Amino acid sequence: MDVLCSHIARNTGSISGVVRRLTRFLVLLVFVLTVARGQVRYSIPEEMNKGSVVGNIVQDLGLDVKRMKSGRARIFTEDSREYIGLNVDKGTLVVRERIDREELCAQVTPCSLHFQIILENPMELHRIDVEILDINDHAPVFARKEIHFDIRESAVPGARFSLDNARDPDVGLNALQRYTLNPTDHFTLKELSRNDGTKYVEMVLQTPLDREQQEEHKLILTAFDGGSPQKSGTVRITVVVIDANDNHPVFSQPVYRVSLPENTEKGRTLVIVSAADKDKGSNGEVTYSFSQSTGIEALNLFCIDSNTGEIKVNALLDYEKSKQYELNIEAIDNGGLTDTSKVLVEITDVNDNAPVISVISFSNPIPEDSAPETVIAMLNIKDIDSGKNGQVKCSVNSDLPFRIKSSSSNFYSLVTDQFLDREKVSEYNITIRATDEGSPSFSTNKTLQLKISDVNDNAPVFQRQFYTAYVMENNTPGVSIFAVTASDKDSGNNARISYFLEDVLVNGVSASTYISVHTESGEILAVRSFDYEQTKEFNIRVKAQDGGNPPLSSNVSVKIIIQDQNDNAPQVLYPVQTGGSVVAEMVPRSADVGYLVSKVVAVDVDSGQNAWLSYKLQKATDRALFEVGAQNGEIRTVRQVTDKDAVKQKLTVVVEDNGQPSRSATVNINVAVADSFPEVLSEFTDFTHIKDYNDNLTFYLVLALAVVSFLFIVSIIAILSVKCYRWRRERMFYKSGANLPVIPYYPPLYADVGGTGTLQHVYNYEVCRTTDSRKSDLKYARPSSESIISLDTSGTQTLTHVQKQKLNHDSEDQRFSRNRNWIVQFASWTSFVLISPGTQALSLVLFDG
Repeated sequence: MDVLCSHIARNTGSISGVVRRLTRFLVLLVFVLTVARGQVRYSIPEEMNKGSVVGNIVQDLGLDVKRMKSGRARIFTEDSREYIGLNVDKGTLVVRERIDREELCAQVTPCSLHFQIILENPMELHRIDVEILDINDHAPVFARKEIHFDIRESAVPGARFSLDNARDPDVGLNALQRYTLNPTDHFTLKELSRNDGTKYVEMVLQTPLDREQQEEHKLILTAFDGGSPQKSGTVRITVVVIDANDNHPVFSQPVYRVSLPENTEKGRTLVIVSAADKDKGSNGEVTYSFSQSTGIEALNLFCIDSNTGEIKVNALLDYEKSKQYELNIEAIDNGGLTDTSKVLVEITDVNDNAPVISVISFSNPIPEDSAPETVIAMLNIKDIDSGKNGQVKCSVNSDLPFRIKSSSSNFYSLVTDQFLDREKVSEYNITIRATDEGSPSFSTNKTLQLKISDVNDNAPVFQRQFYTAYVMENNTPGVSIFAVTASDKDSGNNARISYFLEDVLVNGVSASTYISVHTESGEILAVRSFDYEQTKEFNIRVKAQDGGNPPLSSNVSVKIIIQDQNDNAPQVLYPVQTGGSVVAEMVPRSADVGYLVSKVVAVDVDSGQNAWLSYKLQKATDRALFEVGAQNGEIRTVRQVTDKDAVKQKLTVVVEDNGQPSRSATVNINVAVADSFPEVLSEFTDFTHIKDYNDNLTFYLVLALAVVSFLFIVSIIAILSVKCYRWRRERMFYKSGANLPVIPYYPPLYADVGGTGTLQHVYNYEVCRTTDSRKSDLKYARPSSESIISLDTSGTQTLTHVQKQKLNHDSEDQRFSRNRNWIVQFASWTSFVLISPGTQALSLVLFDG
């Protein structure tokens, strides 16, 4: 769609009036190519006031102000100065700096400003052309204020004299249009055109001069432009009439054409011009010079030898500044006659400029999940050389996930070529290389440092798939047990890891009652003090969660193993220590070496080496008589028992575990070395005194010994009378045993769980029934390898007999397998006699009732 609006001011008036009228009626040309890229062309007069509106870019491009703001609309221009500004709030283009068309474009027409309007999100590029229209703001100006001619009076009519051309930087109708010369008595003006179309003026002698009549002539040369209002410039011409010189110099060529490469070195001869004068003598001597109409820039670049006419390069040439120069040469003889010629110097381009890379827009950083073809940067690449020397190819390294995409003339976009991964490469140094097609070629590199912003696409990862932690029991609550560590390949907040304890059950309760996890460090802390004997191990799950949105997490299992501590002392199961009775093991005096007296049985609820028990004899009445097995606790005789050995033997056995530090328990064992009850009874009567029982107890014991002696005789008679009925009574007792009350005097059966082999399987059988009164009981016990005498001073009036079956000692088992023990219990102040038929071992228990 093309829209053309134009208005031409034709009326006369001041310059400011013309500016205002042209401002109100400017020429607007808008050409919209696509939605993503448009082109608009405006025309404005030069010298507009700052802030003047050039055009409504929002309306002309079909945009809105919101889009301008959200897209961060801005102007990109290749010029160092920005004449046109963008008012984003109103969507208009305004004049930012004074625009002088003559300074900007000189004589080039049309004169235009070219720039781009850039919008982002999405990226849009709109080309804007603003044509600067000329106004008549310059009058024609002559280089000199006065021109002096020395003309011989012999000059014939028709003689031509070159005049300085006036210069008017305006163009078109506002440029120089015509000259006038006053007065015109002897001279007239003649306007001529060169081959290139440029005009110049000469003063032609119309009538002969007579020095005697008038030696000097004053003329005014006026130059007019075609503007409205019209402007003019004048120069004074002074003609001095001298003696005759009737021949003027003549150049060999009216125009000289020379072509030079822009890299021509300084001092090189460009051309030699020559002019001939037919006069002789001094009137035929010709000198050469650049005329005043030669531009200042050309005068700086070239020089001429006034005598030889040799023109040389005086400075470095630059094709990009000017492609052609015009040198106006004047030849003058000593008589003042002149001739002019022109040297046209064409500069050819040499590839002496490297491409220039300008970054218009650069999105940095970009997220790692950016799709391919995402625009990263907009580039403007330009080479001011011409032809192939100015044609540019742009590229980036092939090993990078980016490529250069050409969007329009001199504009390129840097886009992603594949998906990015910040965890592999977090930053790229993208080197953009622009190379022209000249020979030799020039290239330019520009490096963009692009950072890849993180996206939460990685979950935390623990260092191990499973953890095992150990903690000693009886720990202090809050103690650190272990620390789990997870890592996250992301960065920033996406890699900030927090640790949480998952809600799982441990022994039927929440794991949080056992363990807590430090949120930041992953340190596992004990909430309570652990007891190995209650809980040996348990499992928890720890979750690691990052700080992304949405967050990602992973979890890991941690096995907490409670380590045993030696916090339990051994417990002696046998022999049982009673507070009010004395228990004694009887050893016959006929016992051989290795005779099994008793066995200390103990357990330790700890585990491992903390439960390994050892036994040692701490004290003994006669250390040479007994020894204790260090591993099994068996008390055996070391030598043959003799008559000299004391009846009463007291042993102290220490049971010690293998923990660090070790714990121990002590048990006292009384051994009676005797073959008869009276001997035992008398010794253990004294024993009660040793125990510091009260005086009444002593009396009761003496009385009990007398009764026991009586009962002993009665018991022998009773046994002999019922010996024939032995088997039937035994079966009867067994059958009726289920209906009799069983009194549990000893602890329940213990099984050896420590694997030490120190405990044996123990079977206790007790059958009791009442014969006389409430306090008189008769008990029958199974055969036993050990006989126990118990004196109970607490008045419990009970007797306990324990049968143990010893392992790995077959000789003792055979010796005691035939024993039959009867226990008779009477009322208060009763003695109990244990008779072991077929053996020499007797057990006596006394109670004080």
